[in-house]
Amino acid sequence: MSDDVTTMSFEQAITELEQVVTRLDSGDVPLDESIKLYERGAALKAHCEAKLNEADAKVKQITLDANGQPTGTKTAEGM
Repeated sequence: MSDDVTTMSFEQAITELEQVVTRLDSGDVPLDESIKLYERGAALKAHCEAKLNEADAKVKQITLDANGQPTGTKTAEGM
């Protein structure tokens, strides 16, 4: 488990987030640890959302021709 969420890939973060949720759902975690897990989960969720938004922005930059076929990409400034 990497302490720095920002260096994780989307897949690593989502896997750890699922583990956090499973542990919290078990009900067998002491309160102090539950709070730490919740905070970690919130950071992982935010990181995953940022990665998804980043990917969405890249997808929106794909240009299509009149027939709806991809023709390339345009820069973010061209949007």
